[in-house]
Amino acid sequence: MNKTLWIIIAIVVVLGIMGVSKYNTMVSKDEAVVTQWANVETQYQRRADLIPNLVNTVKGYASHEKDVFESVTKARAQATSVTIDASNLTPAMMQQYQAAQSGLNSALSRLLAVAERYPELKANQNFLELQAQLEGTENRIAVERRRYNEMAQDYNVYIRKFPNSMFSGMFGFERRPPFEAEKGSEKAPDVQF
Repeated sequence: MNKTLWIIIAIVVVLGIMGVSKYNTMVSKDEAVVTQWANVETQYQRRADLIPNLVNTVKGYASHEKDVFESVTKARAQATSVTIDASNLTPAMMQQYQAAQSGLNSALSRLLAVAERYPELKANQNFLELQAQLEGTENRIAVERRRYNEMAQDYNVYIRKFPNSMFSGMFGFERRPPFEAEKGSEKAPDVQF
């Protein structure tokens, strides 16, 4: 065999080894994003599971606030009905998921505002416990969302860098959408005394 053929074989072998290595790293990073997405969904589910108890506790003190209870129940049903297959996260699906969760956040805010009008409810131990659990869950959601964004960014940067971008396109690895701030959150609320 001549020298040129050996050089071509060596180049093909090196590219093959490099391709396998890049592919395996992309799979690992993609799986990390998928796992972190599952952690985000777990925390949102935890919040959804707390809501019926919170609504029932408030109902006991403010039974005439029926429209608030219905809006919370409807928002919870909508938020839990929007699910995303982690292996197929797209910006449009992420936006739909975030919109459903935002609707639930708004409904919960209205429910907690109702609770503020009832001093005996604010002193109820069950309500205080549920409120503390909800607050802790909101913090967990924020942490898991941040971790998801970090994992997605790490993955996205990796698949877009050269020469990884050649392999990611060849193997079908696509960018993962991040969680973004809710529309209007860039403006500070207007506080009046």
